[in-house]
Parts: sequence; structure tokens; C-alpha cells
Amino acid sequence: MQYTLNIKGQLLELNEPQVMGILNATPDSFFADSRKQTEREIAERADEIVAQGGTFIDVGAYSTRPGAADVSVQEEMDRMRMALSVVRRVQPDVPLSIDTFRADVAKMAVEEFGADIINDVSEGADEAMFRMVARLRVPYILMSVQKDLHDTLMAFAKKVQILRDMGQKDIILDPGFGFGKTVEENYRLMNEMEKLQVLDLPLLVGISRKSMIFKLLQSDQSKALNGTTVLNTVSLMKGADILRVHDVKEAVECVKIFKALNS
Repeated sequence: MQYTLNIKGQLLELNEPQVMGILNATPDSFFADSRKQTEREIAERADEIVAQGGTFIDVGAYSTRPGAADVSVQEEMDRMRMALSVVRRVQPDVPLSIDTFRADVAKMAVEEFGADIINDVSEGADEAMFRMVARLRVPYILMSVQKDLHDTLMAFAKKVQILRDMGQKDIILDPGFGFGKTVEENYRLMNEMEKLQVLDLPLLVGISRKSMIFKLLQSDQSKALNGTTVLNTVSLMKGADILRVHDVKEAVECVKIFKALNS
């Protein structure tokens, strides 16, 4: 299935898988090497994502790792503003995804910096989020926090209909690996992920260096690149349209090999 996203009036085609590079403007994201806090670090990371073949830059200012400290709306906004001002300066034309579960942060990022996509890891927990993204008219990533395929499908179907009724056009589905699931439940969902295509919407997969990999392999985040590459490849074979990753170069190589297999 081939999809398109409306990015500021221009259609971005997903006729082949794309890679979204992670830029964490946080001091405590779970993968230490991904934390970028100074303007120089943020600029270098944005340039690196693009140079290595990333299509999108996903900017986050609130760590969602288990046990992370809560951050106020103002602190998240301050971090996000600093990061977005730098990214827009060094990479003004790259589509920006905003990793937030707060409607107010989404509003600020779109209205002040022209952010292109809202990536919500809470399945719309902020009651204002659905109406906000529909008003802002930007693509929205709806991530599941359900534990299995059945509950994920049911929640997606219900919430996609709510979004449609509000006028939301572009919706991307994320199965939510690592959120609300045990290691075993993550792998069961991955094994059945192709069934999510019944909803006829693009799929984003974010499994980069997550605990479902390093716990299984009895290692840690720093040693989880090989496992990430394996699961990124499996994800592509099961219908992923976008890979959200820390390691852009390796993910782009996965896409190239996948395309060669399917050419």
C-alpha cells in the first residue's frame, strides 16, 4: 500500500520506507548517546540525521523512559524551543516531528516553528490533543499503549474514527513497542504486526535500542544496535512505512536491502 503525507501543502510519498532520526533535547533519555542539550550538539545531530539519509527529524524534550522524572509543561516548552530554533536554522527544509503528549507543546511547536508532524506516545491521553492536531492540520502519529494485537486494533479503530470525525486527515499508526507491554507481549505483537494493515493507514515502528532487545539479549542499550537492525528489518517485512531510530545510517541500509529484495 502506498501512502502520502501532506507536509505544508506538499505531498510526501511513502511509496518506499522512510527513516525518522531521533533528536532528544533531554538530560535523561534512556539511550545516553542520544541526549543533546547544547546548541552545538543539537545542530550536529540534526546535520548527522540528514547526512545519513533520514527523511524526518523527531525532536523530543520529555523523556518517556521508565522512571524518568516528570517535567513541567514550561520546562518541556523551553527545551523544545531551544532545540527547534537550532534545527530550523541548520536544516530549514527537513520535515520536523514533535515527540510530545501535550497539546500545548504541539500547538507551540507548530505555530512558532512550523513543525510538520505531531508524534504522540500516549494514545491521546491529553484530552485536548485530538482536537488540537485537527485544528493545526498536521499529520498525527497515534501510538498504542495496549498490550496485544486485539486491544491495539480496537483502540486504533475507535480513536481513528474520533480523529476523522474532528476533521483530521493524515494519521500514522505506531504499535507502541515498549509501552504498556512485557518483553513477551512486544514480540507477539511484532510477530502479528502485518495485521495492522487492515486499518489502511501508514505504520511507524520505533524499536530502536529498546528493552525488548537488550533484556532478551541480556545486555544494555549500548549493545543493542545489532538487535535493532534485526527488528527494523522484520518491521519492514511486516509493513512498516517509517522507522524511528537512533542509528540512521544503519536503518537506511536496512531500507536499501529491503528494497533490493522487493525490486
